[in-house]
Amino acid sequence: MIEELYRKEYGKMVTVLCSRFGMAFMETAEDIVSEAFLSAAETWGQKGVPPNPAAWLYTVARNSALNRLKHERIFKRKIKGDLSRDSMEVFAADIDLSPRNITDSQLRMIFAICHPSIPAEAQISLALRVLCGFSVDEIAAALLTTRANVNKRLFRAKDRIRTGKIALAVPDAVDLGSRLDTVLVTLYLLFNEGYYSAGPDKVLRKDLCLEAMRLVNLLIDYPPTSLPRVYALIALMCFQASRFEARVGPDGELVLYEDQDSSLWDAALIEQGNYCWMQAFSTEVVSRYHLEASIAWWHTHQADTGEKWANILRLYNQLLMLAYSPMAALNRAYAFYKVYGKEKAIVEAESLELEGNLFYHSLLAELFTGVDRSKAIAHLDRALELTTVKAEREVLRRKRQMLTS
Repeated sequence: MIEELYRKEYGKMVTVLCSRFGMAFMETAEDIVSEAFLSAAETWGQKGVPPNPAAWLYTVARNSALNRLKHERIFKRKIKGDLSRDSMEVFAADIDLSPRNITDSQLRMIFAICHPSIPAEAQISLALRVLCGFSVDEIAAALLTTRANVNKRLFRAKDRIRTGKIALAVPDAVDLGSRLDTVLVTLYLLFNEGYYSAGPDKVLRKDLCLEAMRLVNLLIDYPPTSLPRVYALIALMCFQASRFEARVGPDGELVLYEDQDSSLWDAALIEQGNYCWMQAFSTEVVSRYHLEASIAWWHTHQADTGEKWANILRLYNQLLMLAYSPMAALNRAYAFYKVYGKEKAIVEAESLELEGNLFYHSLLAELFTGVDRSKAIAHLDRALELTTVKAEREVLRRKRQMLTS
């Protein structure tokens, strides 16, 4: 119960307190909210869970904030004047706990965290901590780093917020476009951290993916940011998320796309993705998210047709011209193989020269299978050296065993 509430309410509570008292209050707000959950664990264990647990937590956090402010310099400097005019009851009521204010506060916090002056890796760490309620240990596990590194990233991000006097606000119309692009990149990377998890025991972190989708939906529900590229991003996420249950087997093993049971794909998410995908094309401006969503749409059709792969290859060609990345280039090489065959695709793939990339060697092993057995095995061995994920290692081992048996 408490763990579920923590994940759901922690970020909301922190953002509401910061919205009322300013971003300089962030660390104090985090302490207050954490203490509220500790108090809940103690009190509820003795007296039972209250009828409205979330309201109980918000009340405790609000009262704690008021008590702290009485004894801290921020109270004397910024708040005392208000209390000389209004009663404590009016001041307490000024901490707006309405659903609308909670949503608005989170929206403002997204833009503050994704400020361009904050490094990208620090943005993701801070988003996971403040908006999603992840602990430092959970962030370290999700991002494959150490607790010390996460703490350094969080410290740097918060320091930038303080020294740069970053406001807890949605940018005005002049700056909204460029700032929104930074937000979308952060949420895109957050989703990918979950979908392509490189953790040793997990190939998929649904919690990261679902949090990224929740935050993009906040942008969808806010008219100034309900824009085609935002719809394109949520469409991409819906299409990818629709395969959650089919992508991982009963023992946690990775199930490759061509081996997935399409009956396990989430039809409702595909339908939602289709709706958002159509909304995304209300403009002639095409972003990388439009192209990636279109590629993901074709992957909701499991039939291995020439039309499908020709369209996917065309889309990857456009994507690489718009926003080149090694992973997109590797995926294009696979689509090239499906259209033109293995021998031509080998030339395309080898030209990328991504020697230290696991997926580069996995792809070449696939392409050399049936063409040059010894090279296929050599690339599988190199891929096995590079992978840290148990589920991926098992897939590679099975492929190698098939080639050597």
